Amino acid sequence: MCSLLFCAGNFIAQGQRGEMLHKTAPEFVRADLSGRSIDLKAYRGKVVLLNFWATWCASCQVELPRFGAWQRDYGAQGLEIIAVSMDDDATPVRALARRLQLNFPVLMGDAKLGTQYGGVLGLPVTFLIDRNGVIVRKIKGATNLTKMKSQVKELLVN
Repeated sequence: MCSLLFCAGNFIAQGQRGEMLHKTAPEFVRADLSGRSIDLKAYRGKVVLLNFWATWCASCQVELPRFGAWQRDYGAQGLEIIAVSMDDDATPVRALARRLQLNFPVLMGDAKLGTQYGGVLGLPVTFLIDRNGVIVRKIKGATNLTKMKSQVKELLVN
C-alpha cells in the first residue's frame, strides 16, 4: 500500500515538475528558525537557490555546507540561499543548522508549501530562481554539485 501511495505521489510530482519551470516562483512568507520573517518576493533582484530538505536526508547534509560556502563566496554577487526543512519538528533542524553553522535562512516547510512548488517528494529538491523571480531549474535528488554551482554562477552573470 505504501509503495502504491509513493508511486502515485511521485507520478503527480513528476507531472507537475515541468509546470513550474519558466514560471514565477510561488510567493511565501515564513519565519526562519530565529523568528525573522522571510518573504520570497523581497528577494527579487537576487538569484535564489531554494532548497527543500530534511535532517534524515544524507545527501541533504552533504549539500547544505556547500550551499553555505556558495552563500559566502557569491552572496555579494546577489546569491541568496533559502533552505526549507520538511521535518515535522524544528528541534532537530535547529540542532543540525547549528552543527553545520549554516549562514543562510532555514525555514520550516509543510505539505502546503511543498504543493505550491509542484510536490517535493524525494528530498532534496532544489529550485534555482532567477533575478526576476522565475524558476529556471528544478533539481530533484542528490545531484552533481559542481554542475549546480556552474548553473548558479551562470545565473549570477545574466
